[in-house]
Amino acid sequence: MNRREALRTLGNGFGMLGLAHLLAETAPAAASLSAKSPHFPARAKHVLFLFLNGGPSQVDTFDPKPMLTKHHGKPVPQGLSIMDVPTGHLFGSPFKFKRYGQSGIEVSELFPEVGNVIDDICVIRSMYTDNPVHETGLFRMNTGHLQPGHPSMGSWITYGLGTENQNLPGYVVLCPGQPAGGGAQLYTASYLPGIYQGTHISNQDEKETSKLIPHIRNGQLSLGEQRKQLDLVGKLTQMRGRDQSSDLQVEATIQSMEMAYRMQTEAIDVFDIKNESETTRARYGDGDFARGCLMAKRLLESGVRMVQLYYGEGIPWDSHYDILAHHKLSFLADRPIAALLQDLKTTGLLKETVVLIGGEFGRAPANEPGAGLAYGRGHDHNGFTTLVAGGGFKGGLAYGATDELGFQAVEKRVHVNDLHATVLHQLGLDHEKLTFRYGGRDFRLTDLGGKVVEDIIA
Repeated sequence: MNRREALRTLGNGFGMLGLAHLLAETAPAAASLSAKSPHFPARAKHVLFLFLNGGPSQVDTFDPKPMLTKHHGKPVPQGLSIMDVPTGHLFGSPFKFKRYGQSGIEVSELFPEVGNVIDDICVIRSMYTDNPVHETGLFRMNTGHLQPGHPSMGSWITYGLGTENQNLPGYVVLCPGQPAGGGAQLYTASYLPGIYQGTHISNQDEKETSKLIPHIRNGQLSLGEQRKQLDLVGKLTQMRGRDQSSDLQVEATIQSMEMAYRMQTEAIDVFDIKNESETTRARYGDGDFARGCLMAKRLLESGVRMVQLYYGEGIPWDSHYDILAHHKLSFLADRPIAALLQDLKTTGLLKETVVLIGGEFGRAPANEPGAGLAYGRGHDHNGFTTLVAGGGFKGGLAYGATDELGFQAVEKRVHVNDLHATVLHQLGLDHEKLTFRYGGRDFRLTDLGGKVVEDIIA
């Protein structure tokens, strides 16, 4: 007889009451991907994050600065230089801006196709975060915290809402390789149950779709035989006893096996973009990011709760040496983003899908001191731009502002935690109530901050 059994039997079991109280505080939440009710009526059901990792330049894309162009080449005014990041001289954008749509929002020549759908987009020009380093910026934008070891936004969302299609993961991450600055830590479930972990799929061009998900099909056992194996594992787990059945690692492993079993019936078809017409594929264009956008569309249509598409491996938008590199980067992103937004709008999915477009921070309106850096831009965490579309957000709105040179957010400032709180709100989730007890305290996506930005909600 162990100590727990003794407490159950001795003294009429009163000793167990105190233990039950302690266990209640640390008991793992029931881990399930079944759809769950939100805290209050939701405006959106899905989230799509098109992540331009590396830090796209706000002053070269969606935040025009005529005064920066006027004072090009002059020293940075005192008090405007970015903390902890050396700057050289003011560097006006080499790209021209144009007004688009009924809203007349200015967009640079780098994103003309996105400009054509700008009336469906809220352009938040007053974003800011806490640190100009890629790693901490990526962690803050992906997990709400500056340090690794916390669940990602997609994990929190699937923890709170589950998903609509039990044959596919609730949270899918598309990237041809791994984003730098954290890799799998950027889409981890961390201390949440493992079933909420992001499932990473490469969106590289493969002649055989089955290679995108290695070993997706069992070549030795039929589906019926696999089902018998899983049922046996479940019975053996029950036989281990009630005290051990709540082990999170065991539960996560079993649920991962169940998900892998169910994915065999649907995943290959969903990821096979050859099922789309030639006309549709031509509208999206070529490249990893275009393929990822098409896959994201198909995943959302199949009921996946959250899809996160990284632009590429590493930090491709990190244009320290030549900002003209943004031209090639945007060429591969502009058309697929616009096509995806148009398709989601046509099918009605945009109304119930929050689409986020942006990186971990922006880029400085000045060049960096040093040989070979005259035409590049360093990091800017004090003021950058994020695009939001669908899911009940206002379209055709330019919200907030940076200063006249583009260094810092000065009007209607929006912290990353505020953005997360607002996305959760559109999903019907109260960011202060979506918590998980770990290590003796309650954690949440928005850390110790976050407020809903009501002004950008339709």
